[in-house]
Amino acid sequence: MPVAAEIIDAGAADQPQTAVARPTRTRHVVLWLTVLAYLITYMDRVVISTAAPSIQAEFGFSLVTMGWIFAAFQFAYAIFQIPGGWLGDRFGPRRALTGVVLWWSVFTAATAATWSAGSMIVCRFLFGIGEAGSFPIATRSLSRWMLPSERGWAQGVTHAGARLGGAVTPVFVALLIVDFGWRMPFLLFAGVGAAWALLWFCYYRDRPREHPRTNEAECAMIEAALGAGGANAKVPWRHLLGQPQLWLLSAMYFCYAYCINIFLTWFPKYLHDARGFDIAVMGLLASLPLMAGVVGDLAGGWLSDLMVKRGMGLKIARRAVAVCGFFVAAAAIPLAASADAPLTSIACFCVALFGLEVTVGVSWAVTLDIGGEFAGSVSAVMNTLGNLGAAIAAAVTGYIVSFSGWFSAFLVLAALSLAAGVLFFWIDASRRLYVEHDAVPA
Repeated sequence: MPVAAEIIDAGAADQPQTAVARPTRTRHVVLWLTVLAYLITYMDRVVISTAAPSIQAEFGFSLVTMGWIFAAFQFAYAIFQIPGGWLGDRFGPRRALTGVVLWWSVFTAATAATWSAGSMIVCRFLFGIGEAGSFPIATRSLSRWMLPSERGWAQGVTHAGARLGGAVTPVFVALLIVDFGWRMPFLLFAGVGAAWALLWFCYYRDRPREHPRTNEAECAMIEAALGAGGANAKVPWRHLLGQPQLWLLSAMYFCYAYCINIFLTWFPKYLHDARGFDIAVMGLLASLPLMAGVVGDLAGGWLSDLMVKRGMGLKIARRAVAVCGFFVAAAAIPLAASADAPLTSIACFCVALFGLEVTVGVSWAVTLDIGGEFAGSVSAVMNTLGNLGAAIAAAVTGYIVSFSGWFSAFLVLAALSLAAGVLFFWIDASRRLYVEHDAVPA
């Protein structure tokens, strides 16, 4: 449902309430604003993958040089995950998310002004610092709003928004490049991010009771499920980092992020070089597996929540969906990479991305399940290791392809998908890492 329609609908909270008033749906507006943020993050970060052939043609960059340009973003994104999550937990998602979106929008635009490999690496690193806080803070923004039975769906739909951004961007970017050159998309998408930041700051509130459009019935429903919530609390880092389950979750996400980043950075280049598609067709075909990923995001979150509602428990509901998804990806990726017919290869990659993305909403729902009030920090640790995997993927793939070819690069993805499925067997979403009322007020 469009955000504007939800905002109008939520305006019912301003009307006189009766004893039997139905809960408003302000939390759904918050969710859809967050979905839009996820979409914008991926729009901004995948512009460069579609623009890569044009950038290489202008500057003469090698595959290895492009790999380090891709990796500059990923290393910054990984390093600043925990500081970004801390910002959300300490200062609240309203201010923190507004700030980081404005930051990365500035450096999205600045990418268009770069003049060399060094300047582009620096700019992409600074861009990554801003985007690093996006997912942890956005996860924190939902932790006080979404009911436990809505978390799998909420995380599924937000990550579907991310994949939708990644899927539609290559098409638009390719068309813009043909007409206006590779710099125009960076400038255009920077403006979209700045507009969202203004909307978020005006609408969002850190707690349901602070929001003027949330009625008593919705507040009571949320508080019955989550508690009233208190002041921002100190993050118990020593306790959290001592929990093996946090490291299992993070190792699993390392494997996932390595895999998905290949499709966000190198896949258009693969279609251009290995399959021989021109830039316009490349943009369309690069979007198809990511569109299959959108379906996987929605399906995984929905199915996991359905299992919870039917009494299977968080442990089984999260684990079963994620393990199956990873094993599907592990089987489909080698078939895709070895297929002779290009369209058969694309179809198999679609199956692989569907399976891979079935897992992502579940993974982020687990950070809410086990993290509670500290979901931002828990998700930041998970995403830090994940994006170390993504950074390694961006840099190493250039070397693998140069020395061993594309098939070897995709075999690495299959092996990591299998490993991620095995790791998820040991993750228990029903075990909280920390009890919220034990936190020390800041």
